[in-house]
Amino acid sequence: MLYSEEDLLPLSALQHLLFCHRQCALIHIEQVWMENLFTAQGRLMHERVDQTGRESRKDVRIVYGMPLRSLRLGLIGKADVVEFHLGGDGKGKLPLPVEYKRGKEKKENWDRVQLCAQAICLEEMLAVKVPAGALFYGKNRRRRDVFFSEELRQETESTAMKLHELIAAGRTPGPIYTKRCDSCSFYPLCLPKLLEMKKKVARYLEQAYEG
Repeated sequence: MLYSEEDLLPLSALQHLLFCHRQCALIHIEQVWMENLFTAQGRLMHERVDQTGRESRKDVRIVYGMPLRSLRLGLIGKADVVEFHLGGDGKGKLPLPVEYKRGKEKKENWDRVQLCAQAICLEEMLAVKVPAGALFYGKNRRRRDVFFSEELRQETESTAMKLHELIAAGRTPGPIYTKRCDSCSFYPLCLPKLLEMKKKVARYLEQAYEG
């Protein structure tokens, strides 16, 4: 199955979905955006990196802010950096996507899925195999290599499919409070604890009335 141009969704929405289905729907269905210190810092970092351009260093050609698209995944976006390295046979330039993140490395696969989606876009656009990429974390200024295993590719494709299903349904899921809610910029709008409490009270009153 191939998606049409009109059905393409932002590549960045994959991470929003993996972090929280409700946050993803608020952003991409209801078109709401809430910013806090962390999102502002991340936005500024990406703005500095994403300036479109290119440069060369020895055997590496570096492209900044490279447009990406995959009709198979139904995604469109932009890579912070794509490094084109000279192939082992001395022929051709192999692309290696590099994504910049404000914070530190996460145990969850959120960042790796987003990076893998960029690789799949590059494979489709350039008809080459992209076996690996890298994540650069601003908090500790560490660069981590990421190998795109079959398991990670399957998770990326599954996440893209779930994203399209969520957007097509057009419904924002209800709140479910978890510890990660405390650092979410949408907390003042989402109010997961308050809405969960209201649901519990409503269920209690309904059961009391039926009793």
